[in-house]
Amino acid sequence: MSVAAPAVARVAEIQQMLAALQTGTVAPAAPASATAPTSFQTQLAAAGGMAPATTAAAVAPAAGGGETQYDALIQAAAAKYGIDPALLKGLIRAESNFDPNAGSPAGAQGLTQLMPATAASLGVTNPYDPAQSIDGGAKYLAAQLRTFGGDVTKALAAYNAGPGAVQRYGGVPPYAETQAYVVRVQQYADGYRSSMGTAPVALAAAPAPALPAAPAVFASPTAGASII
Repeated sequence: MSVAAPAVARVAEIQQMLAALQTGTVAPAAPASATAPTSFQTQLAAAGGMAPATTAAAVAPAAGGGETQYDALIQAAAAKYGIDPALLKGLIRAESNFDPNAGSPAGAQGLTQLMPATAASLGVTNPYDPAQSIDGGAKYLAAQLRTFGGDVTKALAAYNAGPGAVQRYGGVPPYAETQAYVVRVQQYADGYRSSMGTAPVALAAAPAPALPAAPAVFASPTAGASII
């Protein structure tokens, strides 16, 4: 089988470059162009008919420390209801992954996945509005924390499966989705605290808002939430 002339010329060029490296001489650099390879590695890849490998620096994601466009709203709502902003942020990540248009098959809506009836009871007229959703979710989480004496695990379980289920089982109910949810939110919260260099915030002493006893929210729209 014959070899095409361009390929032969390219191989000869590569051989010359290898010879220059072995003898310690440096071949004069060819003028750069929009299409010509600019490094030995690139030329060698081109000679073999392969695209040059992308470097790690070219594909590495930018470091952001977990910041989101909703951080100011989260901080404000957490301060308003006396709860840990890292915990609230972790909850939002688990519920909707910061998608304000998220919805679940059960009917939960928005960043904090409020059910319509509970959203209305919390004064949330538009659950897809980030400010209203975060405020409503923070208010409901604060109520669960106070109901369960500041026990974060029970409060998160109540947020996911309903306070009735937590009371009935005396803790996190035996629902795989709820158990995983409680762990996931706290892991996210720990990560946010580490990035901010802060410690968990104790629940502030403030009157708990009056809320319906029925379950209010369900977990991530892609997860199988328990409906009680």
